[in-house]
Amino acid sequence: MKSPPGHRDAADTGHAGVSANMMKKKNPHKKHKSSLGPTTKVLSQPRRNIVGCRIQHIWKDGGGHVVWKGTVLDQVPVNPSLYLIKYDGFDCVYGLELHKDERVQGLEVLPDRLAKSRLTDASLAEAMIGKAVEHMFETEEGPKEEWRGMVLARAPIMTTWFYITYEKDPVLYMYQLLDDYKEGDLRIMPDSNDSVPAEREPGEVVDSLVGKQVEYAKEDGGKRTGMVIHQVEAKPSVYFIKFDDDFLIYVYDLVKTS
Repeated sequence: MKSPPGHRDAADTGHAGVSANMMKKKNPHKKHKSSLGPTTKVLSQPRRNIVGCRIQHIWKDGGGHVVWKGTVLDQVPVNPSLYLIKYDGFDCVYGLELHKDERVQGLEVLPDRLAKSRLTDASLAEAMIGKAVEHMFETEEGPKEEWRGMVLARAPIMTTWFYITYEKDPVLYMYQLLDDYKEGDLRIMPDSNDSVPAEREPGEVVDSLVGKQVEYAKEDGGKRTGMVIHQVEAKPSVYFIKFDDDFLIYVYDLVKTS
């Protein structure tokens, strides 16, 4: 059974919650609640490069703790202490300062090796990147629910997976979309004139927002701050943002308005 990505109240953007019965395919889809203002500690000794490694650590938040296992997908160049992680059984990509966040305890690199796998249809994979799609998810009531989103890129390290985000939930997810396509649960939308990027003037320089600090006004009147950490190659107006008070990665189309 595969159920829709988790819903969050628009005013409750400081943390993300989802009911335990939400699932996508065989993997439970869960989002842990984040604490505001993670504390940090500075460690100066040199560390090994853990990108591509399988890791395990305790996640301690409030009075409880749980063991997480996952794969380190990337180290963010504009903030090298920040890593992108795909945890086992979770559909969201997480952004954590693994060596600084005090909620991460007992971090260890596992001897597990990722099984090498090849894309079964590289041409289809390339054709869907940057495209609007309709992704079908099963509901508890039985009928399928349609989620419109955009395929952003092939994921690093876990190369048969794809980064995707949704209009109703602009968070960075990872799914094996070729499987869903073959099962009839993913439909690539035809290009429209609205989606064609404007042609650039010869010699025009397009400034990247990567590394910029951003401020976001919440509906409750509060503000949250963060950093633009990545520009989507297939859609240069689309960026990944990591907010200081959250460990999910948000995906926004930051079109220049001035």
